Amino acid sequence: MIFTQQWIREWLDTPLEPQALIDQLTMAGLEVDASGPVAAAFTGILVAEVVSVEPHPDADKLRVCQVNDGSQQVQVVCGAPNVRPGMKVPYATLGAELPGESPDKPFRIKKAKLRGVESFGMLCSAEELGMADSSDGLLELPADAPVGQNVREYLQLDDRYFELDLTPNRGDCLSIRGLSREIATLNQLSFKDLQVTPVAAQIDDTFPVRVDAPDACTRYLGRVIRDVDINATTPLWMQERLRRCGLRSIDPVVDVTNYVLMELGQPMHAFDLERLSGEIVVRQAVAGDTLTLLDGKSVEPATDTLLITDASGPLALAGIMGGEPSSVTESTQHIFLECACFDALAVAGRARRYGLHTDSSHRYERGVDYNLQALAMERATELLIAIAGGKPGPVTESTGTLPTASEVKLRPSYLASVLGMELNEEEIISILNGLGVTLVGRSEDELTFDVPSFRHDIAIEADLIEEVARVHGYDRLPVTRPVMRTQMPEASEREVALSRIRERLVAQGYQQVITYSFVEPKLMAQVSASPAPVALQNPISEDMSVMRTSLWAGLLRTLQHNINRQQTRVRIFETGQVFLPEPEGIRQPERLAGLIYGERFPTTWSQGREVVDFFDIKGDVEGLLELGALLPRCRFEKAEHQALHGGQAAAVALDGQRIGLVGALDPALQRALDINGRVYLFELDLAAIRAATVPAFKPLSRYPEVSRDLALVLDRAVAVADIEQHLRELAGPELLGIRIFDVYQGDKVESDKKSVALGLTWQHPSRTLSDDEINVIIERCVKGLEDKFNAKLRN
Repeated sequence: MIFTQQWIREWLDTPLEPQALIDQLTMAGLEVDASGPVAAAFTGILVAEVVSVEPHPDADKLRVCQVNDGSQQVQVVCGAPNVRPGMKVPYATLGAELPGESPDKPFRIKKAKLRGVESFGMLCSAEELGMADSSDGLLELPADAPVGQNVREYLQLDDRYFELDLTPNRGDCLSIRGLSREIATLNQLSFKDLQVTPVAAQIDDTFPVRVDAPDACTRYLGRVIRDVDINATTPLWMQERLRRCGLRSIDPVVDVTNYVLMELGQPMHAFDLERLSGEIVVRQAVAGDTLTLLDGKSVEPATDTLLITDASGPLALAGIMGGEPSSVTESTQHIFLECACFDALAVAGRARRYGLHTDSSHRYERGVDYNLQALAMERATELLIAIAGGKPGPVTESTGTLPTASEVKLRPSYLASVLGMELNEEEIISILNGLGVTLVGRSEDELTFDVPSFRHDIAIEADLIEEVARVHGYDRLPVTRPVMRTQMPEASEREVALSRIRERLVAQGYQQVITYSFVEPKLMAQVSASPAPVALQNPISEDMSVMRTSLWAGLLRTLQHNINRQQTRVRIFETGQVFLPEPEGIRQPERLAGLIYGERFPTTWSQGREVVDFFDIKGDVEGLLELGALLPRCRFEKAEHQALHGGQAAAVALDGQRIGLVGALDPALQRALDINGRVYLFELDLAAIRAATVPAFKPLSRYPEVSRDLALVLDRAVAVADIEQHLRELAGPELLGIRIFDVYQGDKVESDKKSVALGLTWQHPSRTLSDDEINVIIERCVKGLEDKFNAKLRN
């Protein structure tokens, strides 16, 4: 939103200097992004009248003009195509300074001779005065402009513009009217609202209107205006106000609707009446609808898009942009002026979907006052008739489902506890009254306020407290220490703290990252196509249009970002929600995911360059499981997943229930992401790994341990985890531990076999185990493995 200091001062007599206004608005939550003069610095420019124009004797494109500057008549050579006798133009006198290459190097006007003809000064365009980026000819001033007056004074160019970056909830400040109300409240000034006298109908002509989408279109007003002079010139004061707010002048009809948009915050549109048929119908799009927009783009609206239509089909995307077939042209004589209120949710995201962003959609998406349309219609009619003439008909109105006025209660005692300071009731009421929030009820410790229709963002008590704090001034709130009873929280032994999990990963060399929950659909389909992700109705962009079903999408994008910046060793992890669509709704479990890439250790003079492998990340996962003493209850089982390498993927099962995956990134996906080098990932159910096994004391045995080694020859397909589990069943209750210290595959064993060497340790709590007892156990183990897995002792 761009506004100017002079336009605000027409509504308010505010003494604030530009910097003070910037500081005040920013502190009130209306951040000022930019500010500057509305025109470049120049001196010596006067209003002049072109008396005569003669051809240049030696140049076809030049003209020799006699110019009256109010004190004398001078000769000026001019090449502008629109110069003509009788026009009023800016005239740069000898010695005048125009904007140059830089502020400290102005362009000074001197006496010149162009193709042998003397020229005493220069006639100026808007571009040469720093009022426009480009110009087709001289800046034509109104016919009543006083000759000899300084152009800077005449056009009131000693003005400044301010560009606001408004938060989405402050749609009421997207107008001069709304901003004036806000500034008046911040400075305790009286606010005089715009008073418009209804324009009486001069003809009885109407055009029928029907609303078939009452929830999306709450109010629709229309008015027929005949005999409009579309070729009339928009007054310079209106052109200048539009220019200073970032809009260019087009024709009287468009200029008036844009002016009302900026002044009141109400988008409007005009149709060529002769190009309408049947009746205006506001409805949702249906299959087969097509529309060519004013910018020439053809669209096929989706069925959730609101349209303005007539008997011939769509006329406009409601709240976004009009269509070319019904647009006002140079030959238009009669118009149908529309003014509507569309529900914010009916417009939100639609403009972006069609690659558009308009002033209308910007305001409708943030909410337009549903009681503003009548005022805007009368104001636009008044301005249009004054500029382009015309005979207005009566206003026709069709309403949908109108919102109900809301009341919000505020407890002054609660406000004092939240802000840390007490404000008396009269000050609270005064602040809120200035914002249009009026008191309608009062009790012992409760004030009831009526919320105006233009402040749809105020719905609960906290909203009123925020408004009071904002207007009173955040910088005026005292610094207080909270008074509260503190109590040491209980640390449950049945749950591993999330901080311990993060600390363990950081100790293992990982860095925590936080990525968006919104991800690119293509990447999400490559990482995890099932279940299908939840699509956003109003995405920020196409690359962030679905909700993640796995944390891997964000980690892989982060890896790409680091690789592109020459990082050769990456270890990252993230904790967060994933979003899984289910018949009863969207389930949002917490997950923990990690990724490793590159070298096993940081490069040092004493450390070789080794690349990470599957067992690095498996070991990291085992370390996490050990935090809650879950590892003895877990198994790593062969698994398949579309994002993981078929031969290096394992499911993590806790008590037989799958709680996660670990493995190498699928080579095809790795190539698609343009990643050189192997990538290993894990993802675990966070709730599962936080549920710890409660530790219990077990007395230490005073008797020695007994160890035996077994070297077994097995089929390659047999999982060592299955061997280990079966051995625990066979080796008896005194088994203290099993460790695998060698796995061999080579020419010493058959090609479809492997050799696995295991070390077993026993310890009895009350006596020393004899060799005979151990031998019996070993025989039982060997026999059991042979029966179940066809295992043989290796010679």
